[in-house]
Amino acid sequence: MSVSYEVPGGLHYSRNHEWVRMRGRHAIMGVTDYVQKKLREILYVELPNTNTKLTRGQHVATIESVGGSHEVRAPITGKVVEVNAKLIDSPELINEFPYEDGWLCRIEVSDPTELEDLMQPDEYTRYLEELELEAGETE
Repeated sequence: MSVSYEVPGGLHYSRNHEWVRMRGRHAIMGVTDYVQKKLREILYVELPNTNTKLTRGQHVATIESVGGSHEVRAPITGKVVEVNAKLIDSPELINEFPYEDGWLCRIEVSDPTELEDLMQPDEYTRYLEELELEAGETE
């Protein structure tokens, strides 16, 4: 890969570049290092409301930046039980710490078997390599 992306272990990844960290019945979710590097300087985050019911693949948040915008999709079905309010005043936390302080929301998971459809870190790394190859071929 021409650009190096952080892909921590212990997380599940979607093809739309969201990550999920399971904590009991709850999934903490955010966007990957790939997204924050592509967007560059993040200026604004539109978060979901708590108690919003989500279906996997549904639009859940929007991230605006100098490099464009990213529609965040729910990687798993459930209900939003908490949002990261720090992002309202400090959206740059996604750039600085996408897997820690830059998380977006916590979801009460309805169907844990959906995790099986998400990628493991090694699979996601291969997926990123494929994307980089395709991008190189079109330049």
